[in-house]
Amino acid sequence: MIKKPDKKTLRQGKHKRVRRKVAGTGERPRLCIFKSLHHIYAQIIDDEKGVTLAAASTLEEGLKGLESKSNVAAAQEVGANIAERAREKGITEVVFDRNGYKYHGSVAALANAARDKGLVF
Repeated sequence: MIKKPDKKTLRQGKHKRVRRKVAGTGERPRLCIFKSLHHIYAQIIDDEKGVTLAAASTLEEGLKGLESKSNVAAAQEVGANIAERAREKGITEVVFDRNGYKYHGSVAALANAARDKGLVF
């Protein structure tokens, strides 16, 4: 009997296919997101050097007052934080890596908040 792959395995396969084409450079780094059941994380990565240039997540002290740390409101806060940190480092353009997740809900909210704060992608 063939075992059906779980959601995590399917998402990782999608991510591998996307990463063949999407890569961050020094001029245009990659904005990568990750969602767990309880938190949302965002990183801006220069893949040529293998360095994380900026990061934001719902684990930070400033987001302690949120009711839930995995919903759309939390994603909007993380998107705004990552955009501000990118601007501080002089980054205005990024490549968006949705990490195999559907562009819907908290992923779309994070992306739209980052765009509203000045990131171009």
